Amino acid sequence: MKYLSQTSLGLGALGVALLATTALPAFAQEKSVTIGLTSDPSHLYPLAGEELSSNIMYYHLYDPLVKRGPDLSFDPGLAESWENVDETTWLFKLRPGVTFHNGNAFTASDVVFTIEKARASIRPDLVANIAEVRAVDDLTVEIKTPKPYAVLPNDLAEILILDEEYTTATGDEKMDLMPMGTGPYMLGEWIKEEKLTLNAFDNYWAGAAGIKNVTFRPITNPATRTAALLTGEVDVIQDLAVRDVDRVERESGFTVITRPSLLNIVLAMDMREKSPTIEGKNPMMDQRVREAIARAVDVEAIDKIVMNGLATPSEQFVPSSHIGYVDGMSFREMYPVDIEKAKALMAEAGYPDGFTMTLDATNNRYVNDAQIAQALASMLAKINVTLVLNIMPKSSFWGYIRVPTEQSSFIMSGWDVPSGDAGSMYGALFYTRDTKDGYGQVNRGSYSNPEMDALVDKADSSADVNERDAYLQEATKILMADIPMIPVHYEQDIYAVRDGITLSPRVDKFLSAYEMDVD
Repeated sequence: MKYLSQTSLGLGALGVALLATTALPAFAQEKSVTIGLTSDPSHLYPLAGEELSSNIMYYHLYDPLVKRGPDLSFDPGLAESWENVDETTWLFKLRPGVTFHNGNAFTASDVVFTIEKARASIRPDLVANIAEVRAVDDLTVEIKTPKPYAVLPNDLAEILILDEEYTTATGDEKMDLMPMGTGPYMLGEWIKEEKLTLNAFDNYWAGAAGIKNVTFRPITNPATRTAALLTGEVDVIQDLAVRDVDRVERESGFTVITRPSLLNIVLAMDMREKSPTIEGKNPMMDQRVREAIARAVDVEAIDKIVMNGLATPSEQFVPSSHIGYVDGMSFREMYPVDIEKAKALMAEAGYPDGFTMTLDATNNRYVNDAQIAQALASMLAKINVTLVLNIMPKSSFWGYIRVPTEQSSFIMSGWDVPSGDAGSMYGALFYTRDTKDGYGQVNRGSYSNPEMDALVDKADSSADVNERDAYLQEATKILMADIPMIPVHYEQDIYAVRDGITLSPRVDKFLSAYEMDVD
């Protein structure tokens, strides 16, 4: 055991006779792999929604202009090169000779179509900092930003290019079942909640995939997922249950691979005057109550007892590698666990007897998510805050908490920032809702601070990355003081593979068959 960190042949009668009498050279067997996922994708149309299983499929089927590497580096994708020709104008030179899976040529008009399509989708945040886009010629795209914007290429790694002709003819509703991209794989079949198969696209611009056939199986139960690996039903599983790590380590023929995750588990608090699951005025409008809740959440205990030591307590909302991170600032040091202090803050705010509210959480999206929710209920009970647990599968969860929502008071979810820049998170989660197009679209707690908004605006108007970093660090300091959300921990990505599988986990957790190999 190793533990690492970090088409059928048709034959006529003559053919059968020849096989009986002649030694023929063996045909090379196509490489294939079966991967066990924690859940089925919700969508195959990249403008229909965002969650991990869907994202994994998107990046097999489609490509962006700018490609994000396994280590979050940014490299040429469908764009061979780009240039910031003046403060608000960028030119992207597109890769010639690229085709969609149906044979249609990829051109600048597809890029323009995709960006404009995104504006009217549920993902307007993807193009919030694009003012205009036009095709200069078939292989050149000009993009203008409203103000100087240093990280436009980072944002474009999130925009997956659609075939204008095909998408228009097919219609949005059918795109989930009939995806059409330029990616390394094409959809084979999708039997929902059973399996999804992909076939290598032989004309892929970066070279055909080595693994020709990929099967994804959604296996939501962690124990069943482990069993499927050990019995040979699947070759790879994501999110090996923390309780099964030791067991798989002891088995010969399998390898456990871990790496720190970007996924930050967070607790969003509703800050509207009237919260739907709380009687009377919403206590969480008071920063003292939010601080009390923060001081009652013992992330070290969650890590040790619930996560079996396989999680990293969050210091801020983004990791230290990201633009906007403040060196030397720790949420845990600012608000250490202190039940007596928390009770005093509750009393000072006028809630000595606490209050009751509902916690919305998943039971099949994050590692041990339901168990974390149960632990939170026990912890907050110590300061007389009673949590009613509303735990549901992710297929119901995202629609339930979607902004605008009037039904959530306290939400446990996760957020990662693969762009390496806190601005995308801050603009989406903390910017005042309904004040600026493309901003605040997932501000589920209705947090609003004009000073924080202004800093995000300044960051998004900066052509200098260092200047942007300074603005976002100031925004981080405000968020750490206001506590609209409690960072809990970064998950540890845990994979298990059978021997013969080469897998180097990506930082963004997007399992890529194109980047894997099979002996």
